[in-house]
Amino acid sequence: MNQHTLHRREFLRDSSILVAMSALHPYIPNISAKPRRVALIGTGWYGKSDLFRLMQVAPVDVVGLCDVDAHMLKQAATMINERKPQKNLATFRDYRELLKQTKPDIVLIGTPDHWHALPAIDAMKAGADLYLQKPISRDVMEGEAILATARKYNRTVQVGTQRRSTPHLVEAKEKIVDAGLLGNIHHAEMCCYYHMHSNANPPVQPVPDFLDYDMWTGPAPLRPYDGLPHRGWWRAFMEYGNGIMGDMCIHMFDAVRWMLGLGWPKSVSSNGGIYVDNKGKSNIADTQNAVFAYDGIECVWQHRTWGNPADPDYPWAFKIYGDKGTLACDVWKYDFTPVGDGRKLHGDVLWEKEKYPEDLTEPDIELHVASATRRHMLNFLEAIDKDTRPVADIEQGHISTASCIIANLAMQLGRPLSYDPVKRIITGDEEATKLLQRKYREPWQHPSLDNV
Repeated sequence: MNQHTLHRREFLRDSSILVAMSALHPYIPNISAKPRRVALIGTGWYGKSDLFRLMQVAPVDVVGLCDVDAHMLKQAATMINERKPQKNLATFRDYRELLKQTKPDIVLIGTPDHWHALPAIDAMKAGADLYLQKPISRDVMEGEAILATARKYNRTVQVGTQRRSTPHLVEAKEKIVDAGLLGNIHHAEMCCYYHMHSNANPPVQPVPDFLDYDMWTGPAPLRPYDGLPHRGWWRAFMEYGNGIMGDMCIHMFDAVRWMLGLGWPKSVSSNGGIYVDNKGKSNIADTQNAVFAYDGIECVWQHRTWGNPADPDYPWAFKIYGDKGTLACDVWKYDFTPVGDGRKLHGDVLWEKEKYPEDLTEPDIELHVASATRRHMLNFLEAIDKDTRPVADIEQGHISTASCIIANLAMQLGRPLSYDPVKRIITGDEEATKLLQRKYREPWQHPSLDNV
């Protein structure tokens, strides 16, 4: 059977087959009870959240924290010690010193996108396995270098695309997609209609003494300082990230690829720009469409940071269309609607408030995502112990990341692009191939495959 064509099997007539998600997916792997030496690079919102989820499911010794913001670093150390006192916790401004002095077993990277590649590569070379937030890179060749390093040094790398570990989505994949209820699948749609484009125009101002802005900028172009970049402001600029395509599309595109067993797209096309939210400094697209084309199936993305969502029930979501039904999924739920007569199926997010009551008092936690991240961490640890590939292995993270980056390049150049992952070129397009690697700001050097 062609991997991109899923055939319908016998319909689930007995609703009792759909047992409670907590019983279906308890996910308690047999992992080592020995505490692991863990370090976190990037102690902001999601860096701390990832670390707290890891601390909930395994014994860890947090040995190092790194951040260029002294206030954020101090706050993170305090919160971690309040959660569980750490005997060996040290703090650093430079991640290279952290790696040299603490020698961690596991490194979590929660920095902005432009600071993913160098710490990831250096951490793996220093002997650590890696939990790396998405998108894994700011340009395609960074991703190739991260993947090559992981394979050369046999490091386990889990990418923070935790839709692959989200209980209700795992259920939807098993009970609907894999069971053939959709029939023949030839189309998927993905979207984000959240109003995420900033129209802010903050003035240029002095850099505060607690922030090393030059180190924060690192290999990216140095913008005039106009306020703390943390949490949301850096996402407004292509200098540091990959726009909404790299922030939000990657989650849904990766989930669709996982559910349908898709690899590299044959071609990527995209169009869009700043059409409505054009009064601020932000240079990311407020409107963008993209098509990731495969044999016999197209995965179509759209984001608008203005107006109303096409489907108010699924404003950030993906929908998979088959000739026997449609599956709609997001981080909260799923809904299967059959063509014609048949039983509709619905699933909801798994809450674990009673099991992990500390979730309820954690600042800024995405409570509905916590169960997924915990399972993602357990899968990561199990892969380390068994020397297997985790569910969101670095190769899968690279495919999803690079495809979104190529969509941005296709929008920039105004033509479809086809990436050859063997030759590492855009086929037949020298101009586009040159854009696969961006220039680093001195003295930082772009990672080279020759030096992996």
